[in-house]
Amino acid sequence: MAFVVTFPTRWSDFDPNQHMRHTAYNDYAAESRARLFGAYGLSLTKFNALQIGPVLFKEDTSFYREIGLGEDISVEVLLKGTSEGAERFKFLHKIFKSDGILAAEIEVYGAWIDLRERKLTTLPESVRDIFSTMPRTEIFENIPLKKK
Repeated sequence: MAFVVTFPTRWSDFDPNQHMRHTAYNDYAAESRARLFGAYGLSLTKFNALQIGPVLFKEDTSFYREIGLGEDISVEVLLKGTSEGAERFKFLHKIFKSDGILAAEIEVYGAWIDLRERKLTTLPESVRDIFSTMPRTEIFENIPLKKK
C-alpha cells in the first residue's frame, strides 16, 4: 500500500511568475519522507534518542507539469532501494497535482549519520526491519556498498 501525504501549498512556495519554486518540491518530499519514517516508528524523537539521522548524497528532481498557485498536492513516497543492511537507501517521491496528474518526481540517495561522531553509521538492528515493510517501487534496487 502506498504512503501518501496531501498538502495545501503555501503562498511562499511560489515565485513572482506564480510557478512553484523548485526548492519547494524538495521541501515537500523531505516532509513526506519524515512522515513516512514516523509512520514506521522512526519519528524525529526516535532519531534524536538514537542520535542517528538521515543524510542525503544526491537529490534528483524531474519536473513534468506546473503546480498552480494555491493548488493542493499529494506526495507518494516509495522505497526504491537499500543496501543489504539498510546502510544506504533510495526513495522515490511522486508529486501529484490536485487533479491526479504527475507534476514531478524526486529521487534521493542517502545513508545514516551518527550525530555525535558525525560519521556514517548503520541503523540499530531493532529498527532496520522497517525497510522490509515500506511501500516499494515496482523495480527495487539492491545498493552495493563500496569496499573499503
